[in-house]
Amino acid sequence: MLVDALVFAAGLFAWTLVEYVIHGVLGHAHRTFVTPLHNVHHHDPRAVFALGAWIPTAVVLAAAWAMFGMTPAVIFYGGIVSGFAAYEYLHYRIHFASPSCAVEARLRARHLAHHISEPDAIFGVATRIWDLAFGTEPKPDSDAQACRDGRAGRAAQRLQQSRQNDPQRDCCTLIRQSG
Repeated sequence: MLVDALVFAAGLFAWTLVEYVIHGVLGHAHRTFVTPLHNVHHHDPRAVFALGAWIPTAVVLAAAWAMFGMTPAVIFYGGIVSGFAAYEYLHYRIHFASPSCAVEARLRARHLAHHISEPDAIFGVATRIWDLAFGTEPKPDSDAQACRDGRAGRAAQRLQQSRQNDPQRDCCTLIRQSG
């Protein structure tokens, strides 16, 4: 039972790397099948596109469970799928709901900073571990950091000029309203 829990937890952790690769590598760094879908999301952050991945993901998990039972590989994949589910819930809340706690507010601020001022950084939505590991975490004095910290600075000025004061596109305004 303990081994199963550890294998499941390893799958959850593996999801964070899968998320980073899908978002950062397949969605931003290289032009792949993910890029056009992800570009729609960047143009309209309310367009959450991963919902179509749920049917094949569920089918693979159900088939693996039916064919192999609760083997370590199926448990690990179940952890990955659970990480995907948690990510989808969090990503939905980031774009459609007010944060329910300080941790969620911080994750929301990071992700909105990615959308608004740092499209080539901050690829981790659920964690910053891989941004730190792969050098895509912005420097502390960046516009994204200012936005996350609630300081107007250059980021807000640039956003106001480029977005005609659209509060739905201004992460600093969204963060202040929700925090």
